[in-house]
Amino acid sequence: MSDARLYVALDLPSIDEARAMVRQLGDKVVSYKIGLQLLPLGGTDLGRELTAQGKNVFYDFKFHDIDATVEKATRSVAGLGGKLLTVHARPDVMRAAVKGRGNSDLKILGVTVLTSLDQAALEAIGYYNTPEELVMRRVEQALYAGVDGVVSSPLEAAQIRAQVPDDFLIVTPGVRLNSDAKGDQKRVATPQDALSAGASHLVVGRPITASPDPGNAATSILKNMSLAT
Repeated sequence: MSDARLYVALDLPSIDEARAMVRQLGDKVVSYKIGLQLLPLGGTDLGRELTAQGKNVFYDFKFHDIDATVEKATRSVAGLGGKLLTVHARPDVMRAAVKGRGNSDLKILGVTVLTSLDQAALEAIGYYNTPEELVMRRVEQALYAGVDGVVSSPLEAAQIRAQVPDDFLIVTPGVRLNSDAKGDQKRVATPQDALSAGASHLVVGRPITASPDPGNAATSILKNMSLAT
């Protein structure tokens, strides 16, 4: 059993460990996220390898820079053959990324509010909206900028889904089974609840990759996903 909507986050210390995890998960997982931890170690080369193996690759690079730099960086990523790329959901950044991906099939996602941030954390950095208010403001900006979707916590998925087109992607990290530790995630939900609320894709890292039996952990996540309505 596999489900392309499940992206396993390869947030591991080395490329060799990431490759070993992919081998261990085998046919259970067909979609992988490569983030900043592996980027300087050859993450884009790993992404090419996975794409060549028929896997779906999500480049979680969270670009956040001036327009010209984001446009050029996105153009570079578009040539890698991945499915998804994150940029921060600032209007000018999102517009630049859309321009940079050109006619490629790369989908651009705007990162709204990191799932590690709660109300107190937002206030500490100068935002006095609630997480939900800030997410919805950035969703509106994402729609106007022409990106393909957003990254948000599963707790905002239902509110987002009610206000976006059916094909708009809602990618949710912060997904845990009830038995899993939350770690540094503050706004979390189960796979079943996230999908039922309107998420299109899930990102799961440590509950699978830090498990004593990653294959069994992935199977448990997939079974929970299958319960979504």
